[in-house]
Amino acid sequence: MITGLKNIGVTMLAISASLTSTLSVAENYAQHPQAIKLIDEMVAEHDFDRTKLEALFAEAKKKQSILKAMSRPAEKALEWKDYRKLFLDGKRTPKGVEFWQKNQPALDAASEKYGVPQEIIVAIIGVETRYGRIMGSYRVLDALATLAFDYPRRSEFFTKELKHFLRLTREQQQDPLALKGSYAGAMGYGQFMPSSFRSYAVDFDGDKVADIWKNKRDAIGSVANYFKHHGWRQGAPVVARAALEKNFKAELANQSLKPKYTVSSLDEAGFKAMLELPGDEVSSLVKLEGAKGTEYWLGLHNFYVITRYNHSRMYAMAVYQLAQEIRKQYDLKKAKG
Repeated sequence: MITGLKNIGVTMLAISASLTSTLSVAENYAQHPQAIKLIDEMVAEHDFDRTKLEALFAEAKKKQSILKAMSRPAEKALEWKDYRKLFLDGKRTPKGVEFWQKNQPALDAASEKYGVPQEIIVAIIGVETRYGRIMGSYRVLDALATLAFDYPRRSEFFTKELKHFLRLTREQQQDPLALKGSYAGAMGYGQFMPSSFRSYAVDFDGDKVADIWKNKRDAIGSVANYFKHHGWRQGAPVVARAALEKNFKAELANQSLKPKYTVSSLDEAGFKAMLELPGDEVSSLVKLEGAKGTEYWLGLHNFYVITRYNHSRMYAMAVYQLAQEIRKQYDLKKAKG
């Protein structure tokens, strides 16, 4: 996510960027200046074999389709009324119930250990990969190399993730050319970035391997562990719809993902929670453009925790609402036996 003398610097940066781009197209990534720097660092800091890394990056491919995809994320292109349809589409809910039923023991165990509701775990996996049906077709190495070396706006982030990827493949004894994921390098059922994998992925079935690609039990435990480490509060609400009173202060909305207003202060500002909440509970104020007009919601602590998975209000709301629909249908099926 720059006059006078400064213009010279800008021009030189542009020339440098152009040369770098030419290099990355004309030669493989083993000769890319940033790749050479990364290889030097991995050898010096983590005792990697230089020859093997050079051979690996000679195999990495720049993917123009990835750069194109990064320029049009759904959160920026769509309003909530359209974004919501992507995830509450009539199919993801029953498939979520099916996934829950088939993986009941793992979900029960994860919820008990980590304090995260089963429906939230299921909804995350449903939003991310349609319950494992779409986990990404790009080689993770290609995705991360493309974004680290040819996407300057977020090069620092993806370079860090590329380093984590190299370390996790060594730790997990995985072939770095074999693993596939999303265009952003996210992996497995829950679409973990490499740094998240190394921090939160767990061996949840006791086989001494944390496998989020093929092992659903590990994937379920890893998602729950991620939420626990980001502060999920067991039994606490996620959001509350706000009823509007006269002269409500709309400018307070969407100021921060992190809760910053007390429920009582929002009440005074014209946003009355349609859920009984303590006045000193801290909340963000979320504004969404829904199918029936503008909606206001109080985003509570657990709503913020969902945004740690993806820093988007719409994403968090989609996960929450899908989870509620899955829970409703699951309970109905269970009641019918």
